[in-house]
Amino acid sequence: MTAWLAVSAPLATMPVGAVLAQEAGRSLSRIEVEGNLRVDDSSVLTYAGIGTGTPLTTGQINAAYQRIMGSGLFETVDFDLSGTVLTITVKEFPTVNQISIEGNRRIDDDVLMPLLTTKSRRVYSPSDAENDARTIAEAYRQAGRLGAIVTPRIIPRSQNRVDLVFEVTESAVVEVERIAFVGNKSFTDRRLRNVLGTKQAGLFRALVARDSYVEDRIAYDRQVLTDFYRARGFVDFEVTSVSTEFSRERNAFFITFNVREGQQYRFGKVGLASEVPEIEAAAFDGIVRTKPGQLYSPVRIDDGIARLERKAIMDGYDFIRVDPRIQRNPETQTLDLTYTLTRGPRIFVERIDIEGNSSTRDEVIRRQFDTVEGDPFNPREIRNAASRIRALNFFSKADVQPRDGTAPDRVIIDVNVDEQPTGQIGFGINYSVGDGFGGTFNLSERNFLGRGQQLSFSVSGGVDNAAGSLRFTEPALLGRDVSGTMEAFYTSTDQWSSDYSTREIGIQPSLGFNLSDYSRLSVRYRLAQEDLYDVDTGTEGTSDNGSSIILQEEEGDRLTSSIGYTYTFDTRRVGINPDAGIRFQFSQDLAGLGGDSDYIRTTASLLGETKLMGTDLNLRAELQGGAIAALNGQDTRIIDRFGAGRRVRGFDRNGFGPRDLTATNEDALGGNYYTALRTEMDFPLGLPEEYGVRGGVFFDTGSVWGLDNTQGTEGEVDDSFHLRAVLGASLFWTTPLGPLRFDFTRAVMKEDYDEEQNFDFSISTKF
Repeated sequence: MTAWLAVSAPLATMPVGAVLAQEAGRSLSRIEVEGNLRVDDSSVLTYAGIGTGTPLTTGQINAAYQRIMGSGLFETVDFDLSGTVLTITVKEFPTVNQISIEGNRRIDDDVLMPLLTTKSRRVYSPSDAENDARTIAEAYRQAGRLGAIVTPRIIPRSQNRVDLVFEVTESAVVEVERIAFVGNKSFTDRRLRNVLGTKQAGLFRALVARDSYVEDRIAYDRQVLTDFYRARGFVDFEVTSVSTEFSRERNAFFITFNVREGQQYRFGKVGLASEVPEIEAAAFDGIVRTKPGQLYSPVRIDDGIARLERKAIMDGYDFIRVDPRIQRNPETQTLDLTYTLTRGPRIFVERIDIEGNSSTRDEVIRRQFDTVEGDPFNPREIRNAASRIRALNFFSKADVQPRDGTAPDRVIIDVNVDEQPTGQIGFGINYSVGDGFGGTFNLSERNFLGRGQQLSFSVSGGVDNAAGSLRFTEPALLGRDVSGTMEAFYTSTDQWSSDYSTREIGIQPSLGFNLSDYSRLSVRYRLAQEDLYDVDTGTEGTSDNGSSIILQEEEGDRLTSSIGYTYTFDTRRVGINPDAGIRFQFSQDLAGLGGDSDYIRTTASLLGETKLMGTDLNLRAELQGGAIAALNGQDTRIIDRFGAGRRVRGFDRNGFGPRDLTATNEDALGGNYYTALRTEMDFPLGLPEEYGVRGGVFFDTGSVWGLDNTQGTEGEVDDSFHLRAVLGASLFWTTPLGPLRFDFTRAVMKEDYDEEQNFDFSISTKF
């Protein structure tokens, strides 16, 4: 179903028949031009292409008419032959005085005006006006308003000018009422609907754009559905057809994908072969990660090809290509895979041409290529560069294509991009039972001054905390594949949820670089002024007292100077299995390069997540741990130690860990060590998925323990390892206002002095 389009525009007339019937063969003595106001006589005569002193034919008059009308400057053209004098009478198109769009409430002028080819103070063209009306109608169609009508009108003004008005009659959004699948056996309809870009209309249909019907999105959905199945071993999968049925009663579409899954295949034998005499296949053993028994996936094959070609280049072999040869075994549902090294054609990159980047500098795009002019041409590297350019998120479109160069062994790489806004301003509010209300404001630019640099500023505040940061990142420091970041930060907490206040202000420069496809290392230096103050000392004149341990640590401002690093291995970003991934992170910070603090802090975490095949169950688990050790005879301070935080759900912010029970306020002291295991599963509740409601269960366990100073107010403090464990249930509700989460918990292992929080409600929204 397409949008309706109504247009109104004058039509030009053909030359009068009397002129064509006049006697041919006359030689013209003079040509006169009449009716022209803006266009001079010489221009009209140039368009006509008729000269004096030569015989005149009707064919010349017809050709002159076509040329003059084809200039787009004239509404009508008339020819009159009197003796040997030819008079050309023209009526010029008016100029456009003003352009306006009326009746558009759903799409603003700021969106529609840049789409128009007709401009003010230029010659009015009926064909351009018709095309602009179609463009506006197409914009409404893309927004799901298929019945929109756009009518161009002209209003005459003085001095041969007109106002051009596009009258828009808007229509209601045509929604997708239901998406169904026929032929799927391995995956549920709900699981497949999660893959598609098109969504079903739900409770908040007025605020959700993806549930409107967009015809072009169906082709995208066919492709992502195919990619989804083939990445899970279904080699023969295909979408046989997509039927779209429109219901006028409900003003909605019903979409049905007819699919043929085929059999699921795994890799059988995986081997290497070489057709290049000087290369032994054995030299590439161990490079490929594809293993027998794994589910077939094009991503796994591409990863193996990339590794082998990279190895060949490192060994000094150019123009080596890897041809994956597959033999199907239907009886065992396996695919035997042989990576074959072959010699490709000797083709070099002549140059890289970049177009469309009016703001972004060429160097930002060029550094996404590992190839430069004169290098051997590698199609895979060009495709990878195209992916990296798109991943910048600077461009709405990025097309990278090779074409023939000036010689048979040369290619030119054409890069055509369309820029998009890269700045962002955001406001947000959040709430949780433990932390109360909070707000955020952030301002960021991902492509600062067109250099690909990132600049961001953010502030946030809540009932008991405030934070702010200014961050600048250069992604290619000194032209290298190394990112450099400078950050200034400020944080503070007060006594609303603790018996002391803290303040921290400082700077942190850092460098980061990739070690492999999945791993990254960052190194940093941190200089911060830290203050522990307003420690609760109890009520004067009574027996109330605060913890002597914290009172001993209240020393005013302290300067901390430290260096550190973080190693990250993350397969979730570019993972082989799009349904699963892990992230391992290990960090260490050494304080004592000057300043007042001397310690070494170590933290580590291992996160795994997966989606059970054929279901809509998501599983996540994270194991965390950390230790801090004071150096040079110092004791750790509470501002440096690990707190309970939200490491184990079901407890208050400082709800467990070493605690000075001899103090009246029973201060939480934090610990030198912590460990926590958080496991969670979320699942559908059987409600229509467009409601956005899911359920979840979780199990958390962990502990915070260990102090250097255990002499409390009236005796020793118990800083032993005590394991806590919590069972919980969650309710998730995804709304356009933000994700809502309700947690209900019960502690199954705890200490008597722990502070529980059996219910938590949180919401976070951004504008």
